[in-house]
Amino acid sequence: MSGGLVALLDDVAALARIAAASVDDIAAGAAKAGAKAAGVVIDDAAVTPQYVSGADPSRELPMIKKIFWGSLRNKLLFILPALLLISAFIPGVIPFILMLGGTYLCYEGAEKVWHKFFGHHAAADKDAPAVERGPEAESKVVKGAITTDFILSCEIMVIAMNEVGDASIWIRAVILVFVAIAITILVYGAVGLIVKMDDIGLHLAQKDSASSQRLGGLLVRGMPHVLAVITFVGTIAMLWVGGHIMLVGAADLGWHAPYDLVHTLEHPVAGLAVVGGILGWLVNTLCSAIVGLVWGLVVMAVAHPLKKVLPFGKKDGKKDGHEDGDARAAAAGHSPEKPEADSAS
Repeated sequence: MSGGLVALLDDVAALARIAAASVDDIAAGAAKAGAKAAGVVIDDAAVTPQYVSGADPSRELPMIKKIFWGSLRNKLLFILPALLLISAFIPGVIPFILMLGGTYLCYEGAEKVWHKFFGHHAAADKDAPAVERGPEAESKVVKGAITTDFILSCEIMVIAMNEVGDASIWIRAVILVFVAIAITILVYGAVGLIVKMDDIGLHLAQKDSASSQRLGGLLVRGMPHVLAVITFVGTIAMLWVGGHIMLVGAADLGWHAPYDLVHTLEHPVAGLAVVGGILGWLVNTLCSAIVGLVWGLVVMAVAHPLKKVLPFGKKDGKKDGHEDGDARAAAAGHSPEKPEADSAS
């Protein structure tokens, strides 16, 4: 009896060691996968505040909550099962999915840079603030935000999957669930804090304490600059991550010259004492961002003319322009359909 009990305890101990090792593997895999997806996460956090910009302050957090649950549903119910099936049956497709997502990131980043330096036109109107009012308009804005988030979430999850491709399928599943939940909470927690920071500043500015008033004023004055920095970092992150994906993908498909050139440029500074690692990373990141910008501009040169000639491109462009005009009218307190009546009121 005692021998059986000892054997049972030994089995339990062995299972506990296996479970502990698996937890360590999951934690390490989740950290590795999350770190690789950080660039897209930054962009996700930078993009989302635009969707609630100009909305009634009382509706900002409810809208973010709806987008949060939509994002989590996308990751867990649609993207995760699809990626697990692909990795189990057709893993060779994953590099192409990565490169497709990388192309999207390069295109979006290059488009932001282009509009920054060469002006704004209708193609960029999708970034206009969500200033429309009413339940239907709010639902429309939330749906648009969830759709955009779906694309970014796909890229986050594919990057994460690619980093833990050697693990067993159940460990991959657990890691991706953890990454999906943690990143979604991180992104939308940060977004909620960002969009309410000016309200916090106004609240502090009304306090009797001089230090609270100073801090409140600093928050109110500083938030536009913080948002500008986040947008800039998000754009750079898109180009860096997208360019890096394209370099690695090209090397995996047999074209090693571009990434070999990056390694050649990286090698002289990577060997320096103390700062070598940081400088090597900076060189690699800069080269990846340049590749991302160049590839994004190439895609823009092909995509923009197609938008003008294809039927759906014309339709969407006209629709977007009309809706953005309505949004700007709503921001000014006028109805686009009855300007005279609103002016009279």
